[in-house]
Amino acid sequence: MKKIGKRNYNLKYDKLDNTAQLFPVIAREGMSNVYRVSVLLKEEIDGTALQIALEKVLPYFDVFRCTMKNGVFWYYFEENKKEPPKVQEEYTYPCMYINPYSNNNYLFRLTYYKKRINLEVFHALTDGNGALTFLKEITYQYIRIKHPELSDKVKNTLASETSLDIEDSYLSNYKKKEKKTYKTAKAVLIKGEKLPINQFAIIHGTVKIEAIKKVAKAYGVTINQYIVGTYIWAIYKSYMKGRPSKKPVTVAVPVNLRPYFGSDTNKNFFVVITAEFKPEKEEYTYEEIMEITKKSLVDQTTKENLEKLFSYNVSNEMNLVLRAIPLFLKKIAIRHVYNASAKANTTTVTNLGIIKTSDPYTEYIDRFQAILSMSKGQNIKMTVCSFLDSLTMTFSASVSDHNIQRMFFRKLAEDGIDITVETNGVYYE
Repeated sequence: MKKIGKRNYNLKYDKLDNTAQLFPVIAREGMSNVYRVSVLLKEEIDGTALQIALEKVLPYFDVFRCTMKNGVFWYYFEENKKEPPKVQEEYTYPCMYINPYSNNNYLFRLTYYKKRINLEVFHALTDGNGALTFLKEITYQYIRIKHPELSDKVKNTLASETSLDIEDSYLSNYKKKEKKTYKTAKAVLIKGEKLPINQFAIIHGTVKIEAIKKVAKAYGVTINQYIVGTYIWAIYKSYMKGRPSKKPVTVAVPVNLRPYFGSDTNKNFFVVITAEFKPEKEEYTYEEIMEITKKSLVDQTTKENLEKLFSYNVSNEMNLVLRAIPLFLKKIAIRHVYNASAKANTTTVTNLGIIKTSDPYTEYIDRFQAILSMSKGQNIKMTVCSFLDSLTMTFSASVSDHNIQRMFFRKLAEDGIDITVETNGVYYE
């Protein structure tokens, strides 16, 4: 039984997973590699109760109760025996760089604002799916604290579906060495007047799932394909003014590998595929762009191709010669590869899929949101997540112009989808 209250001291040292090794090399102020997942409850958040909830849940999640160290050959995680980080009311913009020295050496932060609980995570720890598992358990514990009457309905335990697995699923599913599969050709980059460093403009757009599903079906695409295709169309029409370009518009689309390989790990386990649209002729219709997007995504989303995408990187990690190279030299090589490939994508769309919660907690939850920080060459990104009958699309941007976002939501409205829009006010300050 996963009983709350008994601490787990199994963690001593752990290696970073294959994807995680990139993030500590490139992280800095202005490119934090920190993302946010949030849950909005139907009642105001009590910071004291939230701190207690964190302290009760954290001991069970090895992925989060660690700090990062420099080894001779690789970074590694070490058990963090310090007190959990202090829960604070939100006072900065989302996804700021996490300085471990001012955060009890932890690589995540937990904040709240009105009815919203925010979990911000340094990407070396885990991906969005791993973060959601942790956030949901903190939320369940918080609800139990605030509503003691639930003790008659639920026990003070982790949810039965909650995984504590910390397998490196990249290594366990690696088959053979593959040739390099990622692209480094330059894509269209969205430029413009930059907002002050670390300032993000956030726009949330919430729609009913049935409404967007109906429209997507009418175009012969999935909801995800519809969102990515409409985003590409908005970039093409608003930013590129419908003109031809030698460079493509490319959208990085992370794919959760867990359902493809039977994994339940709390570590990173995803790869990135790319939706590519190269405007070679004078004018493209919306339907043409949608069909190009659909084909681009469908052709890449096969288990065989997804395996190839991560096998090349894992093969490098397993190479005995490369493993023997000191970390300071590896950093130089990793930065070089990253800088060469960073400008190959125009933007990113991360879809966390349908988020499910356990009863009786669901009735206390309104919705979920997610936010991505900026990365080199990408000044605007988007997240998507669904809960119950609603789907929320969130743009984060570091440029002052927001015509792309406006055109994206305008197209959804023209297609008959009702949208509720919220912002953090940056565009109106």
